[in-house]
Amino acid sequence: MRKFKLLAVLLAAVFMTAQAQNDPKAGEILEAMSAKYKTIPAFRAAFTYTLENQNSGVKENTSGNITVKNGKFYLKMADQEVINNGSTVWTYLKESNEVNISDYQPEEDAITPTNIYTIYKKGYKYTYVEQKKEGGQMYDVIDLTPESKNNQIYKIRLMVNRKDRSIKSFKTFEKNGNRQNYLITNFTPVDVDDKTFVFDKAKYRNVEVVDLR
Repeated sequence: MRKFKLLAVLLAAVFMTAQAQNDPKAGEILEAMSAKYKTIPAFRAAFTYTLENQNSGVKENTSGNITVKNGKFYLKMADQEVINNGSTVWTYLKESNEVNISDYQPEEDAITPTNIYTIYKKGYKYTYVEQKKEGGQMYDVIDLTPESKNNQIYKIRLMVNRKDRSIKSFKTFEKNGNRQNYLITNFTPVDVDDKTFVFDKAKYRNVEVVDLR
């Protein structure tokens, strides 16, 4: 009986090890995608954003654009702007003409505009799902699964262009039922000054400044 128990334990260990292995095909695509973005010092992207939750009947759509340079980004949407220089975050709320200032303290497993191209390297397992054709272009679909069970997100789905290895979209699946999808509609490498990533009060007439640091 003891031999059978030992065999069962060994088989379970082998199975779990096999399950934990990353998909080599997905890894090759992700490495090529990451390498592409490393060669671009800065870029600007237009996107559409969709939030869905079937449980609560929520479906919201909006659009915006983002400028990224190294660990900095400037996100502009219809109702707000978020400016991050890597250490400080300014969140401008258009409706109230107010800007909140806070220290940038990202959570370890947080998805940000500056790490989506490398997030697979640590804390995630990846698998190849399928190839897909949209708008005359071919894409590889890859799922990232967090290793931590405490992560609110249980899956990230990437669509990567087969031709140039650019990201077409990424979608997050959350345990609370939220589905957040970011679709890139335009992507352009740019030459941008670091001043872009610092809030300029002079450009916002009578803005109220709330310093939360």
